[in-house]
Amino acid sequence: MKILFLSQLLPLPLDAGPKIRAYYVLRHLAEAGHEVTLLCFVRPGDRESDVRELGRFCSTVETVTLSRSRLKDVRDGLLSLVSATPFLIRRDRSAAMDRRLEQVAGRTSFDAVHADQLWMAPYALSCRVPLKVLDQHNAVFKVPQRLAAQQRNPVVGAVLRGEATKLASFERSAVATFDRVVWVSEDDRRAFPSADRNRKGLHETIPIAIDPSERLPVERSRPFRVTFLGGLHWPPNAEGVRWFAERVWPKVAAAKPDALFTVIGKGGPGQLGSRNGRGGMTVVGYVADLERYLAETAAFIVPLHTGAGMRVKILDAWSWAMPVVSTTVGAEGIRATAGEDLLVADTADAFADALIRVLEDQALARRLSRAGRSTVEALYDWRKVYRAWDRVYQ
Repeated sequence: MKILFLSQLLPLPLDAGPKIRAYYVLRHLAEAGHEVTLLCFVRPGDRESDVRELGRFCSTVETVTLSRSRLKDVRDGLLSLVSATPFLIRRDRSAAMDRRLEQVAGRTSFDAVHADQLWMAPYALSCRVPLKVLDQHNAVFKVPQRLAAQQRNPVVGAVLRGEATKLASFERSAVATFDRVVWVSEDDRRAFPSADRNRKGLHETIPIAIDPSERLPVERSRPFRVTFLGGLHWPPNAEGVRWFAERVWPKVAAAKPDALFTVIGKGGPGQLGSRNGRGGMTVVGYVADLERYLAETAAFIVPLHTGAGMRVKILDAWSWAMPVVSTTVGAEGIRATAGEDLLVADTADAFADALIRVLEDQALARRLSRAGRSTVEALYDWRKVYRAWDRVYQ
């Protein structure tokens, strides 16, 4: 098949869950014998070397610069308040992408178009091709819906609930329109109960998968860090880290004064204000080479209460053979057994107690590390899992 693959981001480097998903799906489709053209947005800082790397298995890689600004976000936010279009969809509508899509589709007769994430659905639906596929990384409406439930400001909460309602309607329409819809988790698929009853075509659940052979267990000697890995520009991450810093970390620090809480990811120290650099907590921002921090990490935390889909950071931690402590929402969508592959706790006291157990009980930490590594090898290796995409494109 000739497949036009539309992505909201450049799928390299592999430093975020959406990139990991898109990259290995692209790899599988190419290795399965399809001729894949990638058309994607790029951002300032994206590297030309990564574009060339993707060209090793994509027949063509076309890019469009995504322009964002605070002023544009305010304008799109105000327009979305008086329209049925969600802000998250309106924000990424681009005339430049429309023009490039028309050019690419005009010179090649494609058999299928693949929309990677909901943001690319409007572009895919404008294509005249026999097969249209949507890869639903998340049930996106859950994100503002859950953020609204955590919000203390009633005005912000109302805006978030309105966005969630519009997104749910937009997603239902997309799910009903595409020929094939692929879900990352059964939890998200069940959020749209009419999807299977009224489906136009095939619905599959294919989890995000990684390459365990490229993420090997890390040798650690006297580890002391409690590590969070994820961009603070993503609201569910920022909310979860703030909750942990305010409600959980003081209890852990009192019990384990030699431990250090480290936040790694885009967004910068300013996201956590005066807490950064105090009380055994540090925010280091984006780190290209994680080796030093991984070697010093005693436990990975996933303290999320909002979000949807899967947290790839858990798969990464398992592949590095790191013990994980997560909330229920943080571990959502992942096939794991609490107490065996990871520890799960939702209240501040329970989360602190679980983390202290991992820091103090080396036998428990080793058992969680071994079980996590075994789970990711058995259930989340892309070379095994992504054979399911052959059913989508058969």
